[in-house]
Amino acid sequence: MSAGLTASPLTLFLALAAVVALLTGCAVALDARATARENEWEAANPPVGRMITLDGRQVHLRELGRPAGTAPDLVLIHGANGNLRDFTFDLTARLAADYRIIALDRPGLGWSDSWGEDEGDPRVQARILRRVVAEMGVQRPIVLGHSYGGAVAMAWALEDPEGTAALVLLAGATWPWEGGLGLWYRINDGPLGNTARHMLTALAPESAARRSFEAVFAPHPVPEGYVAHFGAGLSMRRASQAANTRQVNALNDYLAQMQPGYGALTLPIEMVHGDADTIVGIAIHSERLAQAVASAHLTRIEGGGHMPHHSHPDIVVAAIERARQRAGLR
Repeated sequence: MSAGLTASPLTLFLALAAVVALLTGCAVALDARATARENEWEAANPPVGRMITLDGRQVHLRELGRPAGTAPDLVLIHGANGNLRDFTFDLTARLAADYRIIALDRPGLGWSDSWGEDEGDPRVQARILRRVVAEMGVQRPIVLGHSYGGAVAMAWALEDPEGTAALVLLAGATWPWEGGLGLWYRINDGPLGNTARHMLTALAPESAARRSFEAVFAPHPVPEGYVAHFGAGLSMRRASQAANTRQVNALNDYLAQMQPGYGALTLPIEMVHGDADTIVGIAIHSERLAQAVASAHLTRIEGGGHMPHHSHPDIVVAAIERARQRAGLR
């Protein structure tokens, strides 16, 4: 469920490297190298928007498109291991003429501060982001969530159905599933987690990031220039890795708590999901949601992968427009 790095291309490297680190006692050198790389990545990928302070912490967002009050508000929530730059690569330019857009970094990711263990609950994340956009005068927005962001969008609607005009879910992780997560998340959740994160930050080559993006975008190619625009280093920082792991490892349990409330939702829900998505399976998530919620409409992309807003942007823009019309927004 990632818009950024996935674990599979790095798993063997990290597992072996973690053992080496423990055996050789090179923690001090690793920490220094990891800190230096984090400083480089942050300098190369500074905040692109504004910071709003909430409860003594900062949330990073970027506002684009039409001025406030002249068009519907559209809130964009990114996926696991991601940041708002995923949307500003291409999608926001396609929407800027018709919407006031607020793209946010979720808590603990991108340039937004962490709320610690509490942010493992997508409902807590939704409350934080809802308070942030309320300070900007946002009322009854269309809320779009990609991948993990789909869980946050569902939580947003569950807790404020009257204040949410519509949802748009792109490959949304919305339904509890059977089975566990991949090896990377299991390692991070265990005693080797801290060492593995240090190793990735200190030693993972730039090519590993590229291969990870290729796994997320498959079966479609990674758009030219996307990796540099996204700022993969922001996701490779140790604190970001820890926050992402905490959130993803806790997600299934929280979805099990949220799912019984879905049937009461009546607001428009537009879903776009590829049937070749191997990150968030359409049969497990979007198809079940479509069956459970009468107002949910699923657009299936034949042969589509996990990143429909990049591989099939016209379909995504059309889904947003349907949500707008169904919500009666001018």
